[in-house]
Amino acid sequence: MDVDATAVPRREPGMEPFEVMTSESQERMLAIVRPDDLDEVFALCTRWEVRATVVGRVTEGGRLRVLDGWEGAVLADVPAAALHEEAPLYDRPMAAPTRVHAAPDPDALPVPRDCGAELLGLLADPSIADASWVWSQYDHQLFLNTVEGPGGDAAVLRLAAPGVPASRRGLALSTDGNSRWCAVDPRRGTAMLVAESTLNVACAGARPVALVNCLNFGNPEHPEVMWQLSEAIDGMTDACRALGLPVIGGNVSLYNESRGRDIDPTPVVGTLGIVERLDRRPPGATLVENGRLLLLGSLSGDLGGSRWAAGAGAPGDRLPPLDLGAHAALLALVVSLVADGILTGAHDVSDGGLGVALGEMAVRSGVGFRVTGLPGHAELFSEAPSRVVVCALPDRAGEVARRAGDAGVAVTLLGGSGGDRLVVDGLVDVALAEAREAWRTTIPRALGAAVASL
Repeated sequence: MDVDATAVPRREPGMEPFEVMTSESQERMLAIVRPDDLDEVFALCTRWEVRATVVGRVTEGGRLRVLDGWEGAVLADVPAAALHEEAPLYDRPMAAPTRVHAAPDPDALPVPRDCGAELLGLLADPSIADASWVWSQYDHQLFLNTVEGPGGDAAVLRLAAPGVPASRRGLALSTDGNSRWCAVDPRRGTAMLVAESTLNVACAGARPVALVNCLNFGNPEHPEVMWQLSEAIDGMTDACRALGLPVIGGNVSLYNESRGRDIDPTPVVGTLGIVERLDRRPPGATLVENGRLLLLGSLSGDLGGSRWAAGAGAPGDRLPPLDLGAHAALLALVVSLVADGILTGAHDVSDGGLGVALGEMAVRSGVGFRVTGLPGHAELFSEAPSRVVVCALPDRAGEVARRAGDAGVAVTLLGGSGGDRLVVDGLVDVALAEAREAWRTTIPRALGAAVASL
């Protein structure tokens, strides 16, 4: 089909025609609309206060023509296929980074003298600590449809807006990135990132349905960076195919450096999930008094790529295994448990490991916990994928365990919630107030110090 595109329908004085056609400014979208629907589209755009302009029309044939909107002169006339079938393809050299020295083995790290202090340090890490000082600066109550706001595993919105038919369904959204995992292994790290993001929306009771991405990498003219980019895309492909998740959009940011060095590979993904029956708020990453704590997924002591091991200077050269089939089963189980109102809390195990997952649930709800039976610090800080901590009332914990068994998902009774201390027998015993102080004040203090230094 031909496309006649009018380059500048309302050109400002001094503006060249191709400035409009080639501009990369944000917040714009191109839509193809049937002529009979044009008035309705304009009406919807007016309702949402979005400017809309007809910039061309689809015609018979196979050429793309660009016309001057003032004079009608033909500015470009090219075969349309040249834009999608004959576009240039890069085949840059790729090579895995050469390691001068073997990466320190996290399993060889000494046992920490005080796991409680280590946990407090992780809760105070700026990438884990309470970020509400930042996100509270923005309006997240658009049209008052926000059911679950920022700060948890996923935001949840009602499907209700002007012009949209009433629905019991909802949307859950989560964005995630982990350059540390991807620096160790860009392929598996990116697959683990997709797995984490899907599990975040599942903890809100949503079935993952689509994904977008932002691929941030160094200079692709360097063979090591091109290899990282290729591996990350392959890892995302592996995970999305296994989970039936289409990638519906994204962007790429290359040539990123810091102090003359390529940045670590930093893919970021955003996952959209559908809540089929939004008749209650999701449980959130919270605890209740006298609850029962269970881990859905296997206990693991694999410290590869973990924040704790990286902080000790030994991130390792491998990541924990990822079974995408088992992950899909876990997603379905968690969605069903949340949808049926069986859980009082749910939180995925990711950055910082099981200890941080439990700690975040405690400081967010003001309720402590006591966990028994963890073999050691490795099980406390491992970031192995496909695991969720859930909290249930005593009379529902048995049902959680039964349904996990039916789904083929490993389940472990960790202990109970309640009180004002964070206790992991033989490993951690800290006051809830101390943990909340570490988690809540890190970012405001860091920002205050940065402002004071200006």
